Amino acid sequence: MDIQSFQRLLTLVDQLTTKQKSLLQHTLQGRVRHDVLGEALPDLPCCPHCQADASQLAAWGWRRGLRRYRCKACLRTCNALTGTALARLRQADAWLDYGAALIQGRSVRDAARDCGISKNTAFLWRHRFLRAAARHQDTHELGIVEVDETFFLESFKGQRQLPRPARQRGGVGQTRGTGKDQIPVMVVRDRDSHTADFKLSKLDAGHVGAALLPLVDREAVLCTDGAAVYAAFARQAGISHQVVHAKRGSRVRGGAFHIQNVNAYHSRLKRWMARFHGVATKYLENYLGWRRLLERYRQEILPTHCLAEALGRPFQPVIGT
Repeated sequence: MDIQSFQRLLTLVDQLTTKQKSLLQHTLQGRVRHDVLGEALPDLPCCPHCQADASQLAAWGWRRGLRRYRCKACLRTCNALTGTALARLRQADAWLDYGAALIQGRSVRDAARDCGISKNTAFLWRHRFLRAAARHQDTHELGIVEVDETFFLESFKGQRQLPRPARQRGGVGQTRGTGKDQIPVMVVRDRDSHTADFKLSKLDAGHVGAALLPLVDREAVLCTDGAAVYAAFARQAGISHQVVHAKRGSRVRGGAFHIQNVNAYHSRLKRWMARFHGVATKYLENYLGWRRLLERYRQEILPTHCLAEALGRPFQPVIGT
């Protein structure tokens, strides 16, 4: 638009009704947010349809504020969201606000109020955003590797049909300690803060070995408590093993071998999870991934990082990926 036409347009603004001015303001703000969103999304590494190199993607117009591309190899079109958990998700103007809500650990209702969406939409967005983050964890740990398990009370939160009588508020299990209604989560963490965790069906040698064998380097030193499953894994895998008991005065061996790093992570995880007043067991892995995301970026985390993680194209790669 030339300058004269723009000046004429500005003179017409005064003739708009209050409702029309409000609509114009909302439209202009939406345009700005779409531009910001387009700049925040990471570039496509390849064609999401045929995995051809990104050099094969040619610009092919715009749609809903996002640049579209056409692959020269398969002739299909795509954008930065194609094939991701955010594809076809509406109200993109609120995504950055929702990323900020994830960073703050806001409840579903608080996030809905902050973003101007319904609580049902806020709940669905939570697990859309966390689906890829739940799979994003370190796949190779070396040096001194600490392993320990923690437990979360089994929960059928949100389900209408329960396989057992409903518990009263307070979340007290039917059994104490490591009973059948306690879900084991094994956390693996080395001294460089590379972290992986696993929701196990059962805390036994088979499940522990299947999780640890491809993860722990053969030259690593495994530090655990006195649980027999870890000793059996270390013996079968030929990995050095240091047993550290939780008793006062014996929590550190040789000045370097301990499990205080992983236990501190357990403490932060449990304290952070307490704000949700119990999470459904079927969504537990999403919450574990959420916590790993916050730990990975720490104070430098931004809403754009949450968007990149939701797309499966994180700015900060993990070890072994």
